[in-house]
Amino acid sequence: MISLLLLIGLILATTIILYSAYVSVIKRKNKVKEAFSSINVQLKKRYDLIPNILTIANKFMEHERSLMEDLTKLRTEVLSVPDSYDNIERKLDLDNQIKNKMQQLLVSVENYPQLKSDQTMITAMQTYNEVEEHIAAARRFFNTAVNDLNNAVEIFPSSLFAKKLGISTEEFFKVNETETKPINASDFFNK
Repeated sequence: MISLLLLIGLILATTIILYSAYVSVIKRKNKVKEAFSSINVQLKKRYDLIPNILTIANKFMEHERSLMEDLTKLRTEVLSVPDSYDNIERKLDLDNQIKNKMQQLLVSVENYPQLKSDQTMITAMQTYNEVEEHIAAARRFFNTAVNDLNNAVEIFPSSLFAKKLGISTEEFFKVNETETKPINASDFFNK
């Protein structure tokens, strides 16, 4: 009788451990999707802010027309890419292009004292900087979620369920090479 109770207890404990591992893998996979969605939300804020900045800048910056047109085209293109995890590479590539163009625009603003002192532009630029900080935070959250998932996929016993469910490790969000290079403002004026 005692051995039967021990066997039942062992089976029950094993079942609970395995179920916990299964639940853990599923939660972590979903956390990565949630983190990616957070990045998309923050990027959407950036894309919504760009037309306001361009409208304000347009009043003062006739010489920067092509830069503003490029930003508008890139924004339209990135908004047409569906917000799914499968499109992450395309969205990130377009987003990097937008970020580079916005950096060019911000550097160009320095040449227009009236624009630089315009309160609406100052507010828009402060909001843009806040959005950039939120994007950075969302990317950190994404990398934390990916790290947790990768650990679950690689560590026993949850690795058994991950393999069975076809869940594999994910790539961390990486900064592309152009973002790691120092910015030289004079480069934008020699083009």
